[in-house]
Amino acid sequence: MARSKIDLHTHILPERWPDLVNRFGYPGWVRLDHHAPCRARMLIGDRVFREIEENCWNPGRRIDDCDRTGVTMQVISTVPVLFSYWARPGDALEFSRLLNDHIASVVRDHPSRFIGLGTIPLQDPDMACRELERCVKDLGMPGVEIGTHVEPNSYTGRGEQWNLNDPALVPVFDTAEQIGACVFVHPWDMMGKERMPKYWLPWLVGMPAETSLAICSMVFGGVFERHPRLRVAYAHGGGSFPFTIGRIEHGWRVRPDLCAIDCGRNPREYLAGPDGTPARFWVDSLVHDPFALRFLIDVFGAARVCMGSDYPFPLGEAHPGALVEASPTLSPEERDEILSGAALRFLGRRPDGA
Repeated sequence: MARSKIDLHTHILPERWPDLVNRFGYPGWVRLDHHAPCRARMLIGDRVFREIEENCWNPGRRIDDCDRTGVTMQVISTVPVLFSYWARPGDALEFSRLLNDHIASVVRDHPSRFIGLGTIPLQDPDMACRELERCVKDLGMPGVEIGTHVEPNSYTGRGEQWNLNDPALVPVFDTAEQIGACVFVHPWDMMGKERMPKYWLPWLVGMPAETSLAICSMVFGGVFERHPRLRVAYAHGGGSFPFTIGRIEHGWRVRPDLCAIDCGRNPREYLAGPDGTPARFWVDSLVHDPFALRFLIDVFGAARVCMGSDYPFPLGEAHPGALVEASPTLSPEERDEILSGAALRFLGRRPDGA
């Protein structure tokens, strides 16, 4: 019997949406230019952000690709450039609802092939909580995708960045925990990008650092201690966090006056324990290297590593799960966990998924 394969990390957007610059009256919004058959440019103003193909919006094409690579189900979430945390909160909420309704419609039309994660306007935590509840209670989603931080917002007069431990975001995590929603954290608006104008370095260097920032912020900030039932997963294998855990733990030990001011727990205790205790959070398997994958499993345990491909983008895994399936160091049990079991637990689709 073929293995079940659940791809936790895939992105989707609608084929079309209104001109948001005209609708809201200010620039910065993404628009699509369908300049060729089955292709489009994502534009911000006149700048081309990314060229995409129809597999970014066409469920039928996605299902064909899944069938070709043996993926039984995709977890679909929005493209992070559409988070729109920089925008006026009410406008971001309106756009979030459009994106969430679209994802829900794709799941409704193909319930055996897709599971949806919503997006929420984190720049306004009250609005974010209401939309989170709508995603779960009305649209039937298991949770949401959020960014690694919330950038400053000139429309609200907020000049500082919120990392994920910011007190302003406590109500969002409270709500997610109370209604049993999972939270998938994806890097965006990478730190230091102004110093990395060449070589695609924001994606190669900034993204792993962004994800580690998010994990460290939540660990050192005590988010997991305050929300013991909160289910969180991080994209791209947790970025640079697992590979720098030794340095992170050492910093906690030698400078508790700097590192342990909000949470006194050793950061290594959030990882898989030698007694089989599972890690406190999940990561996806998208590390592109068999040695890195083996290390990731040793750090988190297979039960907390979910297959993720970043479909349909070029930094993703072209054949989802190929690295996991080809790894000679994995036991059959570890392989099954990564290909489907870990994702089911994160999504709350098993009674033992706590």
